[in-house]
Amino acid sequence: MMSVVPKTLEEFKKSLDSDLPVNSWPLALKAMWWDFKNNWEKSHDIAQELNTEMGSWIHGYLHRKEGDRFNANYWYGRIGKPYPSESLQEEQDRLVKTILGDYA
Repeated sequence: MMSVVPKTLEEFKKSLDSDLPVNSWPLALKAMWWDFKNNWEKSHDIAQELNTEMGSWIHGYLHRKEGDRFNANYWYGRIGKPYPSESLQEEQDRLVKTILGDYA
């Protein structure tokens, strides 16, 4: 199992074969890992603990995915982001790439 933060989206996606995210990863990356594993609840639980711009972005994305546009707009608005026009898949990938870029 990979112990360092992946460098690419492809490396991140390879980690999805595991049962759990790497413990030493940043919380934002763990939140997205659970989202990729289709576990909205675990992803959301982590996002709620992230009092950062990235945490608010993940929170907004998760509520958008859930179909709660009002709640999503609240979280996007907290960080000055408009409601996305890109697909959920595109935003999901962009979130991970942004997180990975922060740890490059």
